[in-house]
Amino acid sequence: MQASDWVGALRERNFRYFFIGQTTSQIGSGMAPVAITFAVLEHHGSATDVGIVAAAGLTPVVILLLLGGVIADRFSRRLVMLSSDVLRTFAELGLGAWILAQRPPIWGFMALAAVVGVGTAFFNPAMTGLVPQVVSEGNLLQANALNNLSGSSAQIVGPAVAGVIVGAANPGWAVIVDGLTYAISVVSLYLIEIDWVAAKSAQSYVHLLKEGWTEFWARTWLWVIVVEFSVVNILIFATTFVLGPVIALQSLGGAPAWGLVLAVEGGGAVLGGVVMLRWDPRRPLLVATISPILWVWPLLALAFRAPLSVIAIGSFFSGIGIAVFGTLWNTTMQREIPPELLSRLSAYDWFGSLVFLPIGMALVGPISKVCGITTTIVGAAALLTAFILATLLVPSVSQMRAPERAFPAPAT
Repeated sequence: MQASDWVGALRERNFRYFFIGQTTSQIGSGMAPVAITFAVLEHHGSATDVGIVAAAGLTPVVILLLLGGVIADRFSRRLVMLSSDVLRTFAELGLGAWILAQRPPIWGFMALAAVVGVGTAFFNPAMTGLVPQVVSEGNLLQANALNNLSGSSAQIVGPAVAGVIVGAANPGWAVIVDGLTYAISVVSLYLIEIDWVAAKSAQSYVHLLKEGWTEFWARTWLWVIVVEFSVVNILIFATTFVLGPVIALQSLGGAPAWGLVLAVEGGGAVLGGVVMLRWDPRRPLLVATISPILWVWPLLALAFRAPLSVIAIGSFFSGIGIAVFGTLWNTTMQREIPPELLSRLSAYDWFGSLVFLPIGMALVGPISKVCGITTTIVGAAALLTAFILATLLVPSVSQMRAPERAFPAPAT
């Protein structure tokens, strides 16, 4: 097998620019959670504050996602993404400068996190719809695998670099770097050339939302997995990213150790992404639904204060699960949903998956105070397992088959 067979999508000009911009911005995004979390802990000092800031960033995402999906189906998805990244560039640069200049109040962290969330609400549905526009159909699975692979690689570099910066200097510098990487994404999106134009519609936004909901509800496999992840995201991400840094401060050595855990998770996701470059399973949703079970290991390792090496190994395997799920889920949506509906249905996916996450982020700290950190995390691991098993009982999830492998045409 030639090396080009693994990365053929990168021979396509538009996808190459897309890949460069997203890889760069995701490196910065990998730095931001470490930097902002430890900036909040340094200035305000509690898991509850970390959760409140995270919730402030997620709330506008949830509120505006559906509008973002409609906008991306009616206008240029490239311009929607470009505008979103301009907004996120200035928000992250502003927050980083504020952290360097003085101690921002908790509302300052919340306000700028919310601005970033606004950009994300419009960016994510547009991105799901843009990928099939910048790569040929035969390279679609590989393009999604490469996109996830770039994000996974960024999760190695970003958290590790942020951990070093926070430990040696100031978290504000890491946030500023994140803002600069969004600026590079703006340039890359500007250079993409596509001729796709959304179909003109005289229908109102409300009508388009209702049409999207009808199409969303008509696909059982779609709404079942979205419902599953509306809960699973709380169990995994709220628990890990609010309580994990607290455990790192208490028993692992602080920001450098937590940055290492996240970086190792990125390493696992890189391996998963490499596998997905050539693996197109016959039952994609069955494999995708099972993959989050790998999160149980790092959750339990954190709960019982396992050594850093044990937590890191579990995080590595959870990264594999993230890459497998992300690649198969995005590819299945892009294969099964008509292009003119893709951003709207993607918005319903993002909305349903994230709708309860701000609440989870805000409540996991207080819950852990009442129940204890260990009990909270163990309960999350048990519920995670139960929801995965329940989803596998749905026939349209476990039995959906991928189309025959479509190999890309030779590059011209």
